[in-house]
Amino acid sequence: MSSKREREYERRRYEKWQERQAKSRARHHRQRVIAGSVAGALVLVVGIGAAVALTRPDSTPAADTTTAPTAPTDAATPNASATPRTGNGGVLPAASLAEGREWTGSINLTQGPIGISLDGAAAPQAVANFVTLAQEGFFDGTKCHRLTDERIYVLQCGDPTATGSGGPGYSWGPIENAPASDFYPAGTVAMARQPENGDSMGSQFFLVYEDSTIPSDSAGGYTVFGHITSGMDVLQAIADAGTVNKGSYTAPASDVIIEGVETQ
Repeated sequence: MSSKREREYERRRYEKWQERQAKSRARHHRQRVIAGSVAGALVLVVGIGAAVALTRPDSTPAADTTTAPTAPTDAATPNASATPRTGNGGVLPAASLAEGREWTGSINLTQGPIGISLDGAAAPQAVANFVTLAQEGFFDGTKCHRLTDERIYVLQCGDPTATGSGGPGYSWGPIENAPASDFYPAGTVAMARQPENGDSMGSQFFLVYEDSTIPSDSAGGYTVFGHITSGMDVLQAIADAGTVNKGSYTAPASDVIIEGVETQ
């Protein structure tokens, strides 16, 4: 690449970075304004409704889902009729397949690749499940159906139906490696699950793009099985593009499709 083209490339890259930063500042300012206007009510909502999670698309959303942060929810049920594909023949992979080691790989989105590291020692069942599904191509062509941008900052993926109710044809538990502090730093890779049910994990997972506090419920916290090693700019750009309302949850403004998942 010529020096002139390099300068032009760097200029465009810098301008895009500035644009993302401006959008991020505007979003945080908007959130502070909203938080200030409802501060009195919000204390009560967060106190009693912070763990309220999304319901199935065909049910009535909880009354406070527009103001309370909603936890990443996997509403799938084993062998649900809405599930168009079955992972590992509908059988939960053995935790021993995680080999008690670190796995590396990437989640290749239409917007770009996200590098990941998976902890097979701290979360063996989650890693064995994710790696097996990835190797089978279960995630290929699936849409990341949910994006939250208020107090909990996550992109949720892994549902073959893109509705929040799909899964691999089985569910599993218990919760592994959940932070006692309820704090999930930017770059966390964790499993979604049903509210109040630690044995309801399937294939849905979430990527944290900004530091988030996700309150535990009666079942505990959320299984952390890895972290992002590269591509945070890709994830942040997806978040900066905004959301669209899907009724009981918000989705990325532009489709985010998993083209493939590589692990080794």
